[in-house]
Amino acid sequence: MTQATESKRGIQLSEAALRQVKLLQEKQGKALCLRVGVRQGGCSGMSYMMDFEDPSQITDHDDTFDYDGFKIVCDRKSLLYLYGLMLDYSDSLIGGGFQFTNPNANATCGCGKSFGV
Repeated sequence: MTQATESKRGIQLSEAALRQVKLLQEKQGKALCLRVGVRQGGCSGMSYMMDFEDPSQITDHDDTFDYDGFKIVCDRKSLLYLYGLMLDYSDSLIGGGFQFTNPNANATCGCGKSFGV
């Protein structure tokens, strides 16, 4: 895992993950932010969700984290489960993609996309 660009943020982003989300944002053709959150479901009880979103959708109920001009947005309810999350990225053939390291998770499924508290 690469080091986070800043360790005092509620959601941390490795440099590899930052490069990947900026690349994906570029392919969208417009300035979007990345919304990260949780929802009920998955094999461990809660699953991670993330998607690009227009910055106009950011509300007063969201916290925003800035990474060199790229914004990560998380609603405060989700942030209760995600505070301290490290989002990393690997381009390995096996096990590659985005990886979530959540210090609040008591259990994590084998694929790493859901967790329990």
